Amino acid sequence: MENENIYDKIRELLGTTPVNFNILEEKIDIDLQMQYFEFSKNVKKSLNQEEILKSKEDIFNSDLPEKTRMTRFAELASLESVEAYRTIERYIKLPIFALKQWAILALQESRMLLESRLLDENQVFISTGLGGKGTKLRYFVVLLLKEGKEFSELNRKIIRNEVEMVLHKFNGEIEKISFTGGYATIMVIMPLQVPIKQIFRESVKECNLYGNFLKPNFIVTNVKELSKSEIDEFLKNQKKTGSETVD
Repeated sequence: MENENIYDKIRELLGTTPVNFNILEEKIDIDLQMQYFEFSKNVKKSLNQEEILKSKEDIFNSDLPEKTRMTRFAELASLESVEAYRTIERYIKLPIFALKQWAILALQESRMLLESRLLDENQVFISTGLGGKGTKLRYFVVLLLKEGKEFSELNRKIIRNEVEMVLHKFNGEIEKISFTGGYATIMVIMPLQVPIKQIFRESVKECNLYGNFLKPNFIVTNVKELSKSEIDEFLKNQKKTGSETVD
């Protein structure tokens, strides 16, 4: 669908336009996110706030089994408690890496519960593998060279200039751009409401005014940053299925 985007899907699911939403900013693997939310759902079946808060320091005890500490994080995140929130926040500020992403997910859940209570309305939580910034989502985009093994310096300059120009119109920005063989890979930040596919169709069209060197199809994802081998495999599968587009 031409104008399909995450914002439209949320509005369709809720039956209304989301006013308050939180975007997970960190890049966290989707599988880990799914594991956390399933874990958290099971923890919520039996909660005792007093006992959970008594055991809150367990998250700092590296001698405990990892699963026990994971449980403590999920328990704390399930309480509508400022004390629980501050405890998780204190852990995240430590210069350690063990369970850091798990703790970030717990902190986000805890924040959502507190905001829902204070504002007296449900909050929408949006998480993708690539995360975001503020009210914007991060996307990984691959543009494909029509012919030849690599982009010329002129091609590269055109892509940088034209993509930046199109994104600027929609309050978006380029975080990173690189060229590997016949691929131009771009990490971008875009407002939630913007139809990302439509924007890159326009970007390709603008670039092709100067030499018609890009294929009309492209890859766009907010799940992960793809490696060259993953891009190759994706395009290979698309070719096998006879698909004309990979966006």
